[in-house]
Parts: sequence; C-alpha cells; structure tokens
Amino acid sequence: MNRVRQATGEMLVYLFAAFLITGGVLAFSYVPSGETVAYTGGYEPLRGVQMSAAYHSILDISMDVRGGLLMRQLHHHCAVLLGLGTVVWALLGRFRYALAALGLAAVAAIGGYGSADDLLSGTFLARVPIPVWYGLHLVAALAIGVLLVVSSRREAARQPRTAGFVAVTLGLTAMLVFLL
Repeated sequence: MNRVRQATGEMLVYLFAAFLITGGVLAFSYVPSGETVAYTGGYEPLRGVQMSAAYHSILDISMDVRGGLLMRQLHHHCAVLLGLGTVVWALLGRFRYALAALGLAAVAAIGGYGSADDLLSGTFLARVPIPVWYGLHLVAALAIGVLLVVSSRREAARQPRTAGFVAVTLGLTAMLVFLL
C-alpha cells in the first residue's frame, strides 16, 4: 500500500509538471485584462462581438494559435487528473498533504475559470478583476507544486525510487493524460 501511495504521489508530481508546462505555453498568448474589446479573430460568427480582452485572447489561443487548443485541452486534462489523483492520494493515507492540495486545487481551478472570464461572467464573482483571478490561479498552482515536491521528497526518503519505479509512474501518467 505504501508503494501505491508513493506511485500516486509521483504521478501527481509528473501531472503537475505537465500542467505547469502547458500553462507556461498558454501564458505567452494570454492577456489578463478585463478591458472590453471587439472580437477580431478567426471565428467568423463572433467577429465584432464585444468581450473582455482575456476572453478574446482565449478564443485566439483556441482558434488562431497553432497547437493552442491542444495546449488548453492538455492543461485542463492535467488539472482534472490532479484533482482526481489528489482524492485517491488522500484515500491512500496522505491526508495532511492531500487535503491541503485539494483545497489549493479548488482555489486554482476557480482562479483559472475566473481568469478565462467565460463561466463566471454574469455572476457575483465577475466583479473580481481578471488580473486578481489570474494571480490567484498562479499562486495556488505554485503552492500545489511546492506541496507535491515536498511530500514526494519525504516519501522518497522513506522508500527510495528505482529506475523501474520512475519509468512505470511516468508511463502511467502519460497514459492517463493522453487517454482521457
């Protein structure tokens, strides 16, 4: 059971690395601004529609940036798998770290959706400025990373990793990301 818990923790670290890489790629094209602009991108039915600059940049990433939609989907899949994996990790006995990671994951998810300015528009949460949502998303994601790395290092101190163990956890992580 200890090895399964350790493998789950390792997979969460790898998922977080993929989450961080895809988020970094997306950040190059994202504009965290609530300024209202007219859509000028490649999706014809929305041309001229007024929207926030943040939502405009997300549509541009999805429609006009090469590989942008794939990056958004991978980022989302990694986030969902991080949440589900953290629940499994908690059930396997790492309650102290897992509960903190779950809380941070919820904050990061809400921050990510708020920075997109699509799902929270029209709700009371829409009054929070988009840069605040984006900052919340970044800070919570980095805190999750620190928590996962610290936990993984402590787990590895108790039971050292082998090359085979790392290869299996990397393979399982890749399989989960690309099959979902």
